[in-house]
Amino acid sequence: MPGTPGIRKATADRPPAPPGRRAVVASLMLCMGLAALDSTIVSTAVPQIVGDLGGFSVFSWLFSGYLLAVTVTLPVYGKLSDTFGRKPVLIAGSVLFLLGSLLCALAWNMAALIAFRIVQGLGGGALQGTVQTLAADLYPLEQRPKIQAKLSTVWATSAVAGPALGGVIATYADWRWIFLVNLPLGAVALWLLIRHLHEPERAAPTRPPRIDWAGALTVFACGGVLLMALVQGGVAWPWLSPPSIALFCTGLGLIAVLVRVERRAAEPIIPGWVWRRRTIAAVNLALGALGLLMVAPTVFLPTYAQAVLGLAPIAAGFVLSVWTLSWPVSAALSQHVYRRIGFRNTAMLGIGTATLILLAFPFLPYPGEAWQPTVLMLLLGGALGLFQLPLIIGVQSSVDWAERGTATASVLFCRQTGQTIGAAVFGAVANGVLASRLGGAADLDSVTTSLESGAPAEHVRRAVADAVHTVYFGAACAAAVAFLVLLFVAPRRFPVLKNPGD
Repeated sequence: MPGTPGIRKATADRPPAPPGRRAVVASLMLCMGLAALDSTIVSTAVPQIVGDLGGFSVFSWLFSGYLLAVTVTLPVYGKLSDTFGRKPVLIAGSVLFLLGSLLCALAWNMAALIAFRIVQGLGGGALQGTVQTLAADLYPLEQRPKIQAKLSTVWATSAVAGPALGGVIATYADWRWIFLVNLPLGAVALWLLIRHLHEPERAAPTRPPRIDWAGALTVFACGGVLLMALVQGGVAWPWLSPPSIALFCTGLGLIAVLVRVERRAAEPIIPGWVWRRRTIAAVNLALGALGLLMVAPTVFLPTYAQAVLGLAPIAAGFVLSVWTLSWPVSAALSQHVYRRIGFRNTAMLGIGTATLILLAFPFLPYPGEAWQPTVLMLLLGGALGLFQLPLIIGVQSSVDWAERGTATASVLFCRQTGQTIGAAVFGAVANGVLASRLGGAADLDSVTTSLESGAPAEHVRRAVADAVHTVYFGAACAAAVAFLVLLFVAPRRFPVLKNPGD
């Protein structure tokens, strides 16, 4: 394969047998669809949920709790799938996700619903990580863009269909059906997995596998504390308040404990080789920056479209959703680029282009026309599709079967963590700009709420435009960091293991 020399045989890297592969792919797409739909479909039903259960002051934990559980379990499930196989981990995660969905539908108050959303998230971590790993197991290197493009299409479709489906259910049925619809879809996915997924036989281990339970619990504790500090900081309490300082100090202390525990573990949950190998370390950092920059359009663009451009919520959603059209198309076509110039150079081309597009956003005319940010989002989706997919495929192709789950989980974990950090940092930046422009009289949440009662005043529109422009500049800086990481940290050519029989 041009651009990826140094190919060597990997005895453990054997994909599942082709028979039944289409059914397995269908089950993977269903599992990914469940995880992708979850947040978007719930967001539109929040008013109905709060009206029924109360708990307006803590409803944000419907999303934060789920996000925390997904993020901290990714590395755990990655290691478990390398130890026990993908099938049992994905089945267990799917059952846990569906159990959480059923319990959410039966919730009697907001506290119970939040707790059950965390149960959902514990299963969602297995869905996200293991599906991506199995996608690499199913297809040889030359065909992996095909399945990855299908999974990207699932995410794109969910981003567009989720809010609409959630709104329809909340309007014409009880909000509990938002969780109940997961059950038949999940049941079909489970049936297809159990019936058609047959993993290849592997040599029996010379000794029973050792589970690093101490490491897993420390990962849960450390990730949970730090992500809680980032999610709630500046929202539930000020950044420099005692709760915030206590959480960050506790998190830093747990990081030290985690390093000590993992160094002593025979089979660590987060092995040191994830960061010692230049390829994986560079991709982890680059995709962490991707998670950071994705916050700018996903969180702030809808408010910009409504407050500055004066668009209705549906039209504002369309401005954002166009990048979900170009992203999977670009991802599917990226193979024709990286086969010629390699994984690293293709990703650098994509993120370099994304940097320029993000930098262009602050220079849009005020107030501007809706087509201007729409075109930028269409181009941004194409650039990021060219950036993300070659890196994921490159990492998965640089390790054998017994390491692929851990490697895949590490890059997904870094991307999720980047999004969490980005939401906290850019939220603080946007609120700071608004406070300086409006004399400390408003923040982004209050502006968003005021949109329901009519168009904002002219000085508020300009303040929102300045705040979002600043956030996009910060996103461009994150993209530039990803470019520099690939330039100076990533190897020129990714080492690629060749599957026998490819």
